[in-house]
Amino acid sequence: MKQTTESEKKLLSIIRQLLFLILSLVAILLLLVVIYIFGFPDFSSKENSSANKKMTIVPLEKKPETNFWLPPDTSSLEKNRMREIILYGRELIANTSKYLGPKGSVSHFTNGMNCQNCHLEAGTKIFGNNYSAVASTYPKFRARSGSIESIEKRVNDCVERSLNGKALNTESHEMKAIIAYINWLGKNVAKGETPNGAGLVNLNYLNRAADAEKGQKIFSQQCTKCHGANGEGKLATQTIFFQYPPLWGNQSYTIGAGLFRLSRFAGYVKANMPLSATFDKPILSDEEAWDVAAFVNNQFHPTKDISTDWPDIAKKPIDNPFGPYADKFSEKQHKFGPFTEMVSSKKKN
Repeated sequence: MKQTTESEKKLLSIIRQLLFLILSLVAILLLLVVIYIFGFPDFSSKENSSANKKMTIVPLEKKPETNFWLPPDTSSLEKNRMREIILYGRELIANTSKYLGPKGSVSHFTNGMNCQNCHLEAGTKIFGNNYSAVASTYPKFRARSGSIESIEKRVNDCVERSLNGKALNTESHEMKAIIAYINWLGKNVAKGETPNGAGLVNLNYLNRAADAEKGQKIFSQQCTKCHGANGEGKLATQTIFFQYPPLWGNQSYTIGAGLFRLSRFAGYVKANMPLSATFDKPILSDEEAWDVAAFVNNQFHPTKDISTDWPDIAKKPIDNPFGPYADKFSEKQHKFGPFTEMVSSKKKN
């Protein structure tokens, strides 16, 4: 039998080492694949399990997803009379002034603004004051009026308060079209539910009062391109309709509008303004949103009879800028804050 030479022994040793290295790499690769799919195993003891839960690594495919409301697609509408009514309702929301404004083709009910100036993208934008929860939650009790309100009442509230106009006849073709559109938008939302992304973003309160002077600087830097240096808005080319709405002055929303509350306006600004901003990609900080809201709402807005609002003043929101109140805080603090002390006081009472 041929004896193994020294050089052959060294070669065999190298081959064994290479095989071991290859097998080790394969094992490591398999382990990494398992970890990627199933996550790291939890080797912690029962005593430390609650503490270690905070450090658990969740694989990408197992992360919880936030499901936001999606409006139905108008292309899915069947070609029938209801389709015509729904699309007309959408048109009335998007271009209200064209039909109901000072020189409207149907009537002259409103101030020249459009419903979608407050309810963005015809009431379909996430956290853009959309209509997703209207059909599912109305009729409902509203503390502002102290009564159960229908969708028709809510629509006319907006017409009278935000568009500084006259209420529509609830049996009119225009009101029925608007209601049909709103109901269609919310058709996939279960009764009583409010989907994620409805309404406006709720911002944390500042630890100071909102500052209108700081807000004026932000407005000058970020808002004048669309809304004008004096908040007068911008008319669409060769028309009487606003491309960008006035933020104060005779043609803006009244003191009775929801956006005249600082928290509502700040939340609206944070998720939607300047125009390219979205709730997940905001442009302004929270403080900037509060301050620019303070500046805008500190300018002149048309009056509105609000004497019958909030019959139970204990239910009045803390940022309602008009007394009387069920607490000791001043009207100025209720308008601009700071609000945290008021929140604590309200909870105690």
